[in-house]
Amino acid sequence: MENEEILRQFEEIEQKVEKLIELCQSLKADNAQLINKINRLEHELQEKADVEKGHAEEKAFIRSKIDNLLVRLKDITEVS
Repeated sequence: MENEEILRQFEEIEQKVEKLIELCQSLKADNAQLINKINRLEHELQEKADVEKGHAEEKAFIRSKIDNLLVRLKDITEVS
């Protein structure tokens, strides 16, 4: 009788360990997917930051050109 109880307990433990192993494998797969998603999103974010930086530089360049033109116009109107 004791042997049967011990065997039953071992079977229960074995089933629980198998479930834990399956859960661990599932979590590893989920983790790998999340890591890939993080890497993809970080790459997209960097691309957007680069584009935004380019736009800011372009805006500054345009502002500089406009300021130069305004100065030239002011000089022309003062001479007239």
